Amino acid sequence: MNTTENTRPTSTGTTLLIGGNGKTGRRVADRLSAQGLPVRIGSRSAATPFVWESPETWDAALDGVSAVYVTYHPDLSFPGAAEAIGAFSQAAVARGATRLVLLSGRGEEGAVRSEDALKDSGADWTVVRANWFSQNFSESFLLEPVLAGELVLPVADAREPFVDADDIADVVTAALLDDRHTGRTYELSGPRLLDFHEVAAEISEAAGRRITYTPVGVEEYRAMLEQHGVPQEFADLFGLILDGRNASTVRGVEEVLGRPPRDFADYARETAATGVWKV
Repeated sequence: MNTTENTRPTSTGTTLLIGGNGKTGRRVADRLSAQGLPVRIGSRSAATPFVWESPETWDAALDGVSAVYVTYHPDLSFPGAAEAIGAFSQAAVARGATRLVLLSGRGEEGAVRSEDALKDSGADWTVVRANWFSQNFSESFLLEPVLAGELVLPVADAREPFVDADDIADVVTAALLDDRHTGRTYELSGPRLLDFHEVAAEISEAAGRRITYTPVGVEEYRAMLEQHGVPQEFADLFGLILDGRNASTVRGVEEVLGRPPRDFADYARETAATGVWKV
Protein backbone atom coordinates (compact mmCIF):
# COMPACT_ATOMS: atom_id res chain seq x y z
CA MET A 1 0.00 0.00 0.00
CA ASN A 2 1.64 3.25 -1.14
CA THR A 3 0.25 6.41 0.45
CA THR A 4 3.13 8.75 -0.26
CA GLU A 5 0.85 11.07 -2.23
CA ASN A 6 -0.81 13.76 -0.14
CA THR A 7 -4.32 12.90 0.94
CA ARG A 8 -6.77 14.95 2.93
CA PRO A 9 -9.10 13.91 5.73
CA THR A 10 -12.80 13.74 5.01
CA SER A 11 -13.38 16.21 7.87
CA THR A 12 -12.11 19.77 7.95
CA GLY A 13 -11.74 19.72 11.71
CA THR A 14 -8.60 20.13 13.76
CA THR A 15 -6.23 17.27 14.56
CA LEU A 16 -5.23 17.08 18.23
CA LEU A 17 -1.69 15.82 18.73
CA ILE A 18 -1.22 14.57 22.28
CA GLY A 19 2.45 14.94 23.09
CA GLY A 20 2.68 17.25 20.11
CA ASN A 21 6.03 18.64 21.26
CA GLY A 22 7.56 15.16 21.54
CA LYS A 23 9.73 13.14 19.18
CA THR A 24 6.95 11.95 16.89
CA GLY A 25 4.25 14.50 17.72
CA ARG A 26 6.16 17.55 16.54
CA ARG A 27 7.09 15.75 13.33
CA VAL A 28 3.45 14.90 12.65
CA ALA A 29 2.55 18.54 13.39
CA ASP A 30 5.07 19.71 10.80
CA ARG A 31 3.70 17.33 8.18
CA LEU A 32 0.07 18.30 8.71
CA SER A 33 0.86 22.01 8.88
CA ALA A 34 2.83 21.76 5.62
CA GLN A 35 -0.42 20.61 3.98
CA GLY A 36 -2.34 23.54 5.43
CA LEU A 37 -4.23 21.36 7.90
CA PRO A 38 -5.11 22.74 11.36
CA VAL A 39 -3.41 21.14 14.35
CA ARG A 40 -3.64 21.59 18.10
CA ILE A 41 -0.79 20.61 20.38
CA GLY A 42 -1.91 18.61 23.40
CA SER A 43 0.52 19.26 26.25
CA ARG A 44 0.70 20.80 29.69
CA SER A 45 2.29 23.97 28.28
CA ALA A 46 -0.08 24.42 25.34
CA ALA A 47 -2.36 27.44 25.01
CA THR A 48 -5.21 25.01 25.68
CA PRO A 49 -3.55 22.63 28.15
CA PHE A 50 -3.96 18.89 27.96
CA VAL A 51 -3.00 16.81 31.00
CA TRP A 52 -3.56 13.05 31.13
CA GLU A 53 -3.95 13.12 34.91
CA SER A 54 -6.55 15.93 34.75
CA PRO A 55 -9.59 14.83 32.72
CA GLU A 56 -11.12 18.25 33.27
CA THR A 57 -8.64 19.54 30.65
CA TRP A 58 -9.77 17.12 27.95
CA ASP A 59 -12.99 18.75 26.75
CA ALA A 60 -11.41 22.09 25.88
CA ALA A 61 -8.53 20.36 24.09
CA LEU A 62 -11.06 18.31 22.07
CA ASP A 63 -13.23 21.25 21.04
CA GLY A 64 -13.64 21.20 17.25
CA VAL A 65 -11.33 18.21 16.87
CA SER A 66 -12.05 15.54 14.23
CA ALA A 67 -8.94 13.36 14.65
CA VAL A 68 -6.46 12.63 17.43
CA TYR A 69 -2.93 11.28 17.47
CA VAL A 70 -2.74 9.57 20.86
CA THR A 71 0.57 9.12 22.67
CA TYR A 72 0.87 8.34 26.35
CA HIS A 73 3.71 9.21 28.71
CA PRO A 74 5.56 7.43 30.15
CA ASP A 75 4.35 4.23 28.44
CA LEU A 76 1.12 2.41 27.54
CA SER A 77 2.12 -0.58 29.64
CA PHE A 78 2.37 1.46 32.86
CA PRO A 79 -0.32 1.10 35.55
CA GLY A 80 -3.42 3.19 34.83
CA ALA A 81 -2.65 3.73 31.15
CA ALA A 82 -5.43 1.54 29.77
CA GLU A 83 -8.02 3.21 31.98
CA ALA A 84 -6.86 6.67 30.91
CA ILE A 85 -6.78 5.73 27.23
CA GLY A 86 -10.26 4.23 27.45
CA ALA A 87 -11.78 7.22 29.23
CA PHE A 88 -10.12 9.69 26.87
CA SER A 89 -11.14 7.79 23.75
CA GLN A 90 -14.77 7.74 24.87
CA ALA A 91 -14.58 11.47 25.61
CA ALA A 92 -13.04 12.16 22.20
CA VAL A 93 -15.81 10.35 20.36
CA ALA A 94 -18.46 12.08 22.47
CA ARG A 95 -16.95 15.44 21.48
CA GLY A 96 -17.08 14.57 17.77
CA ALA A 97 -13.68 13.07 16.99
CA THR A 98 -14.06 10.27 14.45
CA ARG A 99 -10.47 9.12 13.94
CA LEU A 100 -7.94 8.01 16.56
CA VAL A 101 -4.37 6.93 15.80
CA LEU A 102 -2.51 5.35 18.73
CA LEU A 103 1.25 5.06 19.12
CA SER A 104 1.99 1.75 20.82
CA GLY A 105 5.04 -0.40 21.46
CA ARG A 106 5.93 -3.45 19.45
CA GLY A 107 5.93 -6.59 21.58
CA GLU A 108 4.50 -4.83 24.65
CA GLU A 109 1.89 -7.20 26.02
CA GLY A 110 0.94 -4.64 28.65
CA ALA A 111 0.08 -2.10 25.96
CA VAL A 112 -2.55 -4.32 24.33
CA ARG A 113 -5.11 -3.41 27.01
CA SER A 114 -4.66 0.25 26.08
CA GLU A 115 -5.02 -0.57 22.40
CA ASP A 116 -8.24 -2.47 23.07
CA ALA A 117 -9.61 0.37 25.19
CA LEU A 118 -9.10 2.80 22.32
CA LYS A 119 -10.69 0.43 19.80
CA ASP A 120 -13.76 0.08 22.02
CA SER A 121 -14.49 3.81 21.67
CA GLY A 122 -16.31 3.37 18.37
CA ALA A 123 -13.93 5.67 16.48
CA ASP A 124 -12.14 4.81 13.26
CA TRP A 125 -8.84 3.62 14.68
CA THR A 126 -5.29 2.77 13.64
CA VAL A 127 -2.62 1.33 15.93
CA VAL A 128 1.05 2.00 15.17
CA ARG A 129 3.39 -0.31 17.10
CA ALA A 130 6.97 0.87 16.97
CA ASN A 131 10.32 -0.58 17.97
CA TRP A 132 12.77 1.54 19.94
CA PHE A 133 13.30 4.97 18.41
CA SER A 134 16.71 5.85 16.97
CA GLN A 135 16.07 9.33 18.35
CA ASN A 136 16.25 8.02 21.92
CA PHE A 137 20.00 8.58 21.53
CA SER A 138 19.64 12.24 20.59
CA GLU A 139 16.28 13.57 21.80
CA SER A 140 15.55 11.51 24.89
CA PHE A 141 16.94 9.70 27.91
CA LEU A 142 19.98 8.22 26.13
CA LEU A 143 21.39 11.58 24.97
CA GLU A 144 23.11 12.27 28.29
CA PRO A 145 24.97 8.92 28.29
CA VAL A 146 26.07 9.52 24.69
CA LEU A 147 27.44 12.91 25.67
CA ALA A 148 29.20 11.28 28.63
CA GLY A 149 30.76 8.76 26.25
CA GLU A 150 29.28 5.62 27.78
CA LEU A 151 25.97 3.82 27.33
CA VAL A 152 25.21 1.81 30.48
CA LEU A 153 22.15 -0.39 29.93
CA PRO A 154 20.72 -3.76 31.04
CA VAL A 155 20.45 -5.30 27.58
CA ALA A 156 23.53 -7.57 27.43
CA ASP A 157 24.16 -8.45 23.77
CA ALA A 158 20.51 -8.26 22.70
CA ARG A 159 19.69 -6.84 19.29
CA GLU A 160 17.04 -4.33 18.26
CA PRO A 161 15.83 -3.02 14.85
CA PHE A 162 15.74 0.68 15.81
CA VAL A 163 13.13 2.69 13.92
CA ASP A 164 13.45 6.33 12.92
CA ALA A 165 10.97 8.86 14.33
CA ASP A 166 10.59 10.39 10.87
CA ASP A 167 9.36 7.05 9.54
CA ILE A 168 6.90 6.80 12.43
CA ALA A 169 5.66 10.33 11.74
CA ASP A 170 5.16 9.56 8.05
CA VAL A 171 3.12 6.46 8.91
CA VAL A 172 1.05 8.29 11.53
CA THR A 173 0.34 11.14 9.11
CA ALA A 174 -0.82 8.65 6.47
CA ALA A 175 -3.07 6.97 9.04
CA LEU A 176 -4.61 10.30 10.01
CA LEU A 177 -5.33 11.31 6.42
CA ASP A 178 -6.19 8.12 4.57
CA ASP A 179 -9.27 5.97 5.22
CA ARG A 180 -7.46 2.88 3.92
CA HIS A 181 -5.63 2.62 7.26
CA THR A 182 -8.80 2.43 9.36
CA GLY A 183 -8.94 -0.70 11.51
CA ARG A 184 -5.32 -1.61 10.82
CA THR A 185 -2.44 -2.37 13.19
CA TYR A 186 1.01 -1.66 11.77
CA GLU A 187 4.32 -2.82 13.26
CA LEU A 188 7.32 -0.63 12.46
CA SER A 189 11.02 -1.37 12.65
CA GLY A 190 14.23 -0.26 11.04
CA PRO A 191 15.84 -2.29 8.22
CA ARG A 192 18.41 -4.21 10.32
CA LEU A 193 19.20 -5.49 13.78
CA LEU A 194 21.91 -3.89 15.90
CA ASP A 195 23.25 -4.74 19.33
CA PHE A 196 24.29 -1.88 21.59
CA HIS A 197 28.00 -2.39 20.88
CA GLU A 198 27.16 -1.76 17.22
CA VAL A 199 25.01 1.25 18.14
CA ALA A 200 27.92 2.73 20.09
CA ALA A 201 30.21 2.11 17.12
CA GLU A 202 27.79 3.75 14.66
CA ILE A 203 27.43 6.84 16.86
CA SER A 204 31.19 6.96 17.47
CA GLU A 205 31.93 6.96 13.74
CA ALA A 206 29.33 9.63 13.02
CA ALA A 207 30.23 11.86 15.99
CA GLY A 208 33.97 11.53 15.56
CA ARG A 209 34.62 10.47 19.16
CA ARG A 210 34.56 7.23 21.11
CA ILE A 211 31.29 6.05 22.67
CA THR A 212 31.31 2.76 24.58
CA TYR A 213 28.61 0.40 25.75
CA THR A 214 28.71 -1.25 29.19
CA PRO A 215 26.09 -3.90 30.05
CA VAL A 216 24.75 -4.00 33.62
CA GLY A 217 22.18 -6.07 35.49
CA VAL A 218 18.54 -4.98 35.71
CA GLU A 219 18.67 -4.37 39.47
CA GLU A 220 21.78 -2.23 39.12
CA TYR A 221 20.01 -0.27 36.43
CA ARG A 222 16.95 0.18 38.66
CA ALA A 223 19.22 1.74 41.28
CA MET A 224 20.62 4.09 38.63
CA LEU A 225 17.11 5.16 37.62
CA GLU A 226 16.15 5.79 41.23
CA GLN A 227 19.25 7.91 41.70
CA HIS A 228 18.21 10.09 38.77
CA GLY A 229 14.54 10.30 39.77
CA VAL A 230 13.33 8.23 36.80
CA PRO A 231 10.44 5.75 37.29
CA GLN A 232 11.95 2.32 37.87
CA GLU A 233 9.28 0.76 35.63
CA PHE A 234 11.43 1.89 32.71
CA ALA A 235 13.80 -0.93 33.59
CA ASP A 236 11.03 -3.41 32.79
CA LEU A 237 10.86 -2.14 29.21
CA PHE A 238 14.38 -3.39 28.60
CA GLY A 239 13.04 -6.90 29.11
CA LEU A 240 11.35 -6.53 25.74
CA ILE A 241 14.82 -6.38 24.20
CA LEU A 242 16.43 -9.00 26.41
CA ASP A 243 13.98 -11.80 25.64
CA GLY A 244 14.36 -11.41 21.87
CA ARG A 245 10.68 -10.89 21.08
CA ASN A 246 11.49 -7.91 18.87
CA ALA A 247 14.74 -9.25 17.42
CA SER A 248 13.38 -9.28 13.88
CA THR A 249 12.56 -6.73 11.24
CA VAL A 250 9.01 -6.05 10.07
CA ARG A 251 7.59 -4.37 6.97
CA GLY A 252 5.12 -1.84 8.34
CA VAL A 253 6.98 1.21 7.02
CA GLU A 254 7.21 -0.26 3.54
CA GLU A 255 3.61 -1.48 3.66
CA VAL A 256 2.25 1.99 4.42
CA LEU A 257 4.72 4.24 2.61
CA GLY A 258 5.92 2.10 -0.29
CA ARG A 259 9.59 2.60 0.61
CA PRO A 260 12.11 0.98 2.94
CA PRO A 261 12.67 2.32 6.46
CA ARG A 262 15.57 4.62 7.24
CA ASP A 263 18.80 2.99 8.39
CA PHE A 264 20.39 3.77 11.76
CA ALA A 265 23.64 4.78 10.07
CA ASP A 266 21.81 7.50 8.10
CA TYR A 267 20.17 8.71 11.30
CA ALA A 268 23.56 8.82 13.06
CA ARG A 269 25.26 10.79 10.28
CA GLU A 270 22.47 13.36 9.99
CA THR A 271 22.16 13.72 13.76
CA ALA A 272 25.91 14.20 14.22
CA ALA A 273 25.80 16.99 11.63
CA THR A 274 23.40 18.96 13.86
CA GLY A 275 26.04 19.15 16.60
CA VAL A 276 23.82 17.61 19.28
CA TRP A 277 26.52 15.05 20.17
CA LYS A 278 29.35 17.57 20.44
CA VAL A 279 30.93 18.08 23.88
